[in-house]
Amino acid sequence: MKVKVQTLDGKAGADIDLNDDVFGVDARADILHRVVAWQLEKRRGPARAARERSDVSRTGKKFGRQKGGGTARHGDRKAPIFIGGGKAHGPRARTFGHSLNKKIRTLGLKMALSDKAKGGKLVVLDTLELKDAKTKALAGKLGKMELGNRALFIDGDAVHASFAMASANLIGVDALPAIGANVYDIIRADTLVLTRAAVEQLEARCNG
Repeated sequence: MKVKVQTLDGKAGADIDLNDDVFGVDARADILHRVVAWQLEKRRGPARAARERSDVSRTGKKFGRQKGGGTARHGDRKAPIFIGGGKAHGPRARTFGHSLNKKIRTLGLKMALSDKAKGGKLVVLDTLELKDAKTKALAGKLGKMELGNRALFIDGDAVHASFAMASANLIGVDALPAIGANVYDIIRADTLVLTRAAVEQLEARCNG
């Protein structure tokens, strides 16, 4: 598959050949769903378990008389009303065990990239380098590219510093290095923008 390489100024350059094994895969909704579900589960922050009455290490001996002491008839010091006692109805650790084969995760990434390429929602740029890291100037350039409400920019080893600075306050513009490319962010973006370096690294990652 050949795609025209552009610049941020909208000028067209030479063509780039995209690997059909990465950008020409037929998408399957069930695979994409499995990968997205796995990805969202992995970023959940489960609650830290609190020690309840049965978890506290304190004596279970009855420390006072049943009657005649003028106090409540407590059984042991593990009761929640005592300092050091167990917490009543505290949060419990929950596991949402969800494993996914690496081959399926890689296949999902290929399908997400292919879906953007086949739908005409893939743009390849030569570089994200800007002469002036100005938000207003970048917004004007991106406005001419018709990227939709949300665009995902993926660069090589790291997002170019000038682009990262200029795009930080732009709503609907996300930027990631190639190693951070993931199915969820690609799918939710209206347009996927890759640099030459990103294309090389993604192809190496998916075929490695």
